[in-house]
This record gives sequence, C-alpha cells and structure tokens, in this order.
Amino acid sequence: MSELHKFLFDGMPVRGMIVRLTDAWQEILARRAANNSTGAYPPPVAELLGEMTAAATLMQSNIKFNGSLILQIFGDGPVKVAVAEVKADLSLRATASVAGDLPAGARLPDMVNVNSKGRCAITLEPKGRIPGQQPYQGVVPLIGDAGEQLDKLSDVLQHYMLQSEQLDTTLVLAADDKVAAGLLIQRLPVKGEGNLEGTSGGDRNQANEDEIGLNEDYNRISILASTLTRDELLTLDVETILRRLFWEEKLLRFEPQKGLLGPHFACTCGRERVAQMIRGLGVEEAESILAERGDIEVGCDFCGKQYRFDAVDAAQIFTAPGTQLPGSTVVQ
Repeated sequence: MSELHKFLFDGMPVRGMIVRLTDAWQEILARRAANNSTGAYPPPVAELLGEMTAAATLMQSNIKFNGSLILQIFGDGPVKVAVAEVKADLSLRATASVAGDLPAGARLPDMVNVNSKGRCAITLEPKGRIPGQQPYQGVVPLIGDAGEQLDKLSDVLQHYMLQSEQLDTTLVLAADDKVAAGLLIQRLPVKGEGNLEGTSGGDRNQANEDEIGLNEDYNRISILASTLTRDELLTLDVETILRRLFWEEKLLRFEPQKGLLGPHFACTCGRERVAQMIRGLGVEEAESILAERGDIEVGCDFCGKQYRFDAVDAAQIFTAPGTQLPGSTVVQ
C-alpha cells in the first residue's frame, strides 16, 4: 500500500517526509504496458517518471496546495515530455512521451537535455479556478549555476526549490518497476517558529541561521539523509530508514497517510473534457477526421481509456456545447 510519512526534528527548524508509492505506481506502469499503441516504458524512462511522481507527491504534501501540482520535464531528447500530477487529496497520475531509442543506462541529460534545452516546470493549478485567474508556474533549465548539466532529477528540484522558496532542501529519489520513493528534508525559517526552537534556540544568531546553508542542524541532518542509497530507499520500510538515518535524533512523527487518505492513483479524464478538446479543433477539422476514419477516437495518455465519438456525437458537440453528451463506448 502506498504511504506518506511526515516528521519534525524536535527542537530544530527541520522537517522531513518519506513517500513510498507501491500499488499507485504499479498501476501507472500496468496501464501504460497495456496500451497497444505505446507499450511499456523503457527502464530509464520508468525510473525518471517514478522519481517525478514521488517528488511531486512530496512537494504537494509539503505546500498543502488546494489544487493540482504538476511537475513537468521537457526538452530536445528522446523523452519529449514527462508529467506527474498530484492533487490535494494525494490522488496522482503520470505519463511520458518517448520518441526514439534509449540506452539501458541513459541519464537525465541523455533523455531530455541533449543540447541543454531541457526544462523543468512546476505548475500550481488552483481548484475551482475562476475566470481570468492564472495558474502559477515556475520554469528552470536542467543546469546548475555554473552551466553544468544536472544528471539527477533530485539535483534539478533542489536547485529549483532553493531559488523559489529560498530554503535549503535535500531530496533523495529512486524508482524501479515496483516502487517509487522519495525522502525530503527541508529547513524551516527560524524566525517566528518559536515552537520549533526548543532548547536549541538559546544564544544562536537566528538571522545567520536563516541564511541559506548556515543552519548547523539542517546541514548535519542533510548529510545523514544524503547517505541513503537507492537500494535502501526502494527496499527498506520507513521505520527502518528513519532508525538507520536518524537514530540519534528525536523525531516528532505524524500519523502516516495510507489508503484513500494517502497517495493513490486516479485519473481526471472524462468524456466532457475530451468533447471540449474536439470542440477546440473546430468543425472543419472534426469533419475531416470523421470523413477519413468514420469516428473520432481519443486516448488518455494517463490512464489509457479510449473515447469514441461518431458523427452524431460530434454534431452535438458543435450544436449544443453546454448539453449532456449521449453515452457512448468507453474502452478500458
């Protein structure tokens, strides 16, 4: 069962989370493998997408945003775009578009950033967005401050969050065909967080400790977190991971989020959404497709469902766009 664990370090301005996606991640992979037009992801793509899904879950839970957090990686390599979306209730979905062959050990630059044109985008789409309200989006290149290519998704996201939130963040991510997992450690602002200062508040210069990279407690815990290996993150349970990494620290644990209250797969595609997309094509384009194929078939990249619209369905889309569409076949 997929699960999310949150914790604080007692007396320190540091928080952490661990996510383990099992059934939710396996369903994403199974739906992709069952799609006759695409087939299963190559292992390097599956690993990247799994890391993205785990990271998006951690970030959504971290900011508690009432809407969708959408993490995208896109560029000029064989992986044209990879997307992971997580909603406030921790329902999630993910997909990637692959064009071309990949070597077995392909890294992030090989997949997306061949000519340094790759980008990472994080979009916050508010729930029930009112007309004229724009979602927030931040975009960064897949390179470091010195122009070097970043080999790991965790490095890209740490760089992103350092720029956007101005807070030190450590991420450890891993994925295979069974588990997608991640550990997040983040420094909290010392000022205004008296409940977190505990006995360590004392004589320290809080102004300095609020500066990036200068909090000794965070730096020590970050070093410990960074020793977590890929195999450990994928194979060990959360209790064992926390005990091995932070056995000398006092942790304040929150109730784990599991089942329907935790991370779970769900797709928001639907017949009406597809109808809106067809409406956006225009009458001439829709009629052209109908003349060539006899119907309009659209598949969801996230869950694999196929939606079919015949000539009567298409006519209703354009003549009465606000009415309920007649039921037709949804192929699993």
